[in-house]
Amino acid sequence: MLKWLWLSALIITLDQVTKVIMSNWLDLYETVAVMPYFNFTLAHNSGAAFSFLAGAGGWQRWFFIGLAVSVSIALIIWLSRLKNQAKVEAAAIALIIGGAIGNVIDRFIHGYVIDFIDVYVGTYHWPAFNVADAAICIGAVLLIVDSFRKPAEQK
Repeated sequence: MLKWLWLSALIITLDQVTKVIMSNWLDLYETVAVMPYFNFTLAHNSGAAFSFLAGAGGWQRWFFIGLAVSVSIALIIWLSRLKNQAKVEAAAIALIIGGAIGNVIDRFIHGYVIDFIDVYVGTYHWPAFNVADAAICIGAVLLIVDSFRKPAEQK
């Protein structure tokens, strides 16, 4: 099922292209309203999800790079062992791999992840995210949903 790595490559490409576009268009923390409940806001995240460990002093950059690379290798091995009928599982894993590598590229080059999607309700803003983050979340949800769909003997 390594043929699904095309999806990972697509996510990496979309992620990096959108980050370059937004970084060239917006200044740091600049906000452009797109529609109610949705803005583009350029942010740099040196931590993990929700800026976890963002102020840890720099060691977290290499920790998150190592973690993401290790997880990606494990996911590629998992993907390689899937049966042909496991299409949803393969797509989910490919999305997670693409997202993880997209953010690793940022951490390696910049030392932080470029985020720009700002979703909000009233004055509550969800933490800014990017295409890679969205791919990871969609992949994780697909894996969970797919795990409930499988008959007990296949789990």
